[in-house]
Amino acid sequence: MKRILVAGSTGYLGRFVAKECMARGYVVRALARSPEKLDDLRDGLDEVVAGQVTRPETLTRVCDDIDVVSSSVGITRQKDGLTFRDVDYQGNRNLLDVALEAGVERFVYVSVFDGPRLRRLDIVDAHEAFVDELKSSGLAYTVLRPTGYFSDMGALLEMARKGRVYLFGTGRNRTNPIHGADLAVACVDAMEGDSREIKVGGPRIYTWREIAELAFGAVGKPAKITRVPAWLTWAVVHFTRLFNRHQGELLAFFATMGTTDVVAPAAGLHTLEDHFRSIAADPGTGERET
Repeated sequence: MKRILVAGSTGYLGRFVAKECMARGYVVRALARSPEKLDDLRDGLDEVVAGQVTRPETLTRVCDDIDVVSSSVGITRQKDGLTFRDVDYQGNRNLLDVALEAGVERFVYVSVFDGPRLRRLDIVDAHEAFVDELKSSGLAYTVLRPTGYFSDMGALLEMARKGRVYLFGTGRNRTNPIHGADLAVACVDAMEGDSREIKVGGPRIYTWREIAELAFGAVGKPAKITRVPAWLTWAVVHFTRLFNRHQGELLAFFATMGTTDVVAPAAGLHTLEDHFRSIAADPGTGERET
């Protein structure tokens, strides 16, 4: 029976990975910065350990007796002055060091779709710098490259609730985002396989305009969509970077993903329209359980 360490277990994807491992009968140790956020899963988890990947002294022995490490650790909103490099690269590097010392068999890591081509973006370069370390570590590994999470689409639903959605560029670029539960299946499948890189998306392909229209349909409002020209988008990105590097880079990432086709092999069963309808019907569910 495999013993799994799930890092990032309180995040959108990490929770689903922990649940999928539990459903398959694995022994699951969840690593969490705030263990109390896992209170609703404690009955199914075998162990919860407190630790912060950015503080290596808190990771001592967290990988002891572990077969596979699964990490979806990353930062979106800036906290405690930490950067993408601090968390996405160095935090995962700290965890890799502990995994190597403990003799872990495999490391499964969630990076970014088309990451090597997008290293000009800070958030992507931090992920890919860790991928470089993982590849050279000598440890068996799998890197998953999802197109985007359903939770990322929540911003469009919130704009629809307010009456208008703003899209980068023409809105005609295509993507097939994936639900956390479906991506978790791919992550746990990777623990049992030998693929080194897996590109994965959801079962349906949408244009960004179609996603906006689905959001308006879910909240029962007429579609009002404003397209932000590319030149203006990148002017805003440049201006934001001057005053807040982290937010500017985050905006640059979403602008890039919204103005290129981001389509990967389809997986899973969850559709974005069902996801939007579920959240719109009961906003209290949030992104964690839907």
